[in-house]
Amino acid sequence: MDPMIQNHFCQLADCQWSQIEQQMNQLMSPGVDAADMFFQQSHYESWSLDESIVKAGSFNVETGVGIRAMSGEKTGFAYTEALSLDAIKRATSAASSISNQGNVTPIQQSKIISYPHYYQGIDPLLSISNESKINLLKHLDKYARAKDPRIIQVNATVVASHEQVLVYTSSGTLETDIRPLVRLNVSVIAEQNGRRETGSSGCGGRHDLVRFISEENPLEASELSLGLVDEAVSQALINLEAIDAPAGIMPVVLGSGWPGVLLHEAIGHGLEGDFNRKGSSAFSGRIGDKVASDQCTIVDDGTLAERRGSLNIDDEGTPTQNTTLIENGILKGYMQDTHNARLMNSQSTGNGRRESYAHLPMPRMTNTYMLAGNFEHEEIIRSVKKGIYASNFGGGQVDITSGNFVFSANQAYLIEDGKLTAPIKGATLIGDGPTVLTKVSMVGNNLALDRGVGVCGKQGQSVPVGVGQPSLKVDELTVGGTAA
Repeated sequence: MDPMIQNHFCQLADCQWSQIEQQMNQLMSPGVDAADMFFQQSHYESWSLDESIVKAGSFNVETGVGIRAMSGEKTGFAYTEALSLDAIKRATSAASSISNQGNVTPIQQSKIISYPHYYQGIDPLLSISNESKINLLKHLDKYARAKDPRIIQVNATVVASHEQVLVYTSSGTLETDIRPLVRLNVSVIAEQNGRRETGSSGCGGRHDLVRFISEENPLEASELSLGLVDEAVSQALINLEAIDAPAGIMPVVLGSGWPGVLLHEAIGHGLEGDFNRKGSSAFSGRIGDKVASDQCTIVDDGTLAERRGSLNIDDEGTPTQNTTLIENGILKGYMQDTHNARLMNSQSTGNGRRESYAHLPMPRMTNTYMLAGNFEHEEIIRSVKKGIYASNFGGGQVDITSGNFVFSANQAYLIEDGKLTAPIKGATLIGDGPTVLTKVSMVGNNLALDRGVGVCGKQGQSVPVGVGQPSLKVDELTVGGTAA
């Protein structure tokens, strides 16, 4: 716990910490089982380039506190962006009105937990100058247009945020965290003979902006940033040559890294504690059951250094961890926050997350990925006589509780007689996560995580996440294509 952050929020509220403790006592009215306060201040900045001009720059500060009281399955919640003692008192009164009968649960003495730190408490907004940020985008635009005359449009965005949080709970938790987050995205449009195709790439994480610019010249892009342009341009040019995708049920090989977003959406949400407590997930009540091919081991790991989905502590003050969800096809457990864990007679796994102080925490993923298997990527491709290889994904739709999904592949290829042949366009993958897990027959040894651009939505809240997987073969998957 950083006392400077504690003092910072007290100064913003113009109060003493003892007065906050008094409000916690007030919050624990008769019948309230547990309560917490989540203080947050965030600084956010973005710069965007379009038509070779940096057209948009924004900066905003968000400050407030969310106050929650829980009584059985009921939750009282209030928040205020006016960080003053009077506003905190009003929010406390509103949240504690969830229950006014029963015994009083005593507040435990504040305890500070020692936990590892997976990123530095830095402010990325100040890590490079505004001039460097603007010139970074201009350099990327110039570099992309010079690579091929068919590139007719370039968009680039750099984003950075600096977040300070303090979590205070009736169970005695008193923890703070400083959370940096950055992202760089590049997209291009290529045109040939009246046909237009797009390509995109991006990267980010919990670090500063320095690695996006050149060490030799801070007004130019680094090799990492230029590599994103190379990928986006290559994707767009390959798509110009793509033929219509076939349709039908066939073997599908999913690439490593970002294609793990399908795993995240179609399977990961079904392993979150709230859906399983309510019985609405396909995995409800199935701990110990075989739910996947024995090739599949899936974890959620919030402890990876500087990863976008990583956290030192979750938004309830619980240290994050590496949680095994499925091991060799056997369901081992769910991702939990404190509220759902208490109701399920379980323990929090450090997955209590919220978009901001104005939102309730709930079980959410951090970095969710499948562990590596034993097969070479080329060996997996050779095993397919006729199918497709999806190396990158665009958008998709998922029914979180059932796992039914429709995902579009924005970069894919035909596999014919064990070889990659023509690039294809218009391929969609249709199925449901629980069934797909049982049809995984080969898992590669090339585990990769995404580059750090993922955003997960659930019940109207968005949080940064990571995904990943090795190459894997699904024996049967429905492909929606555009070929006649």
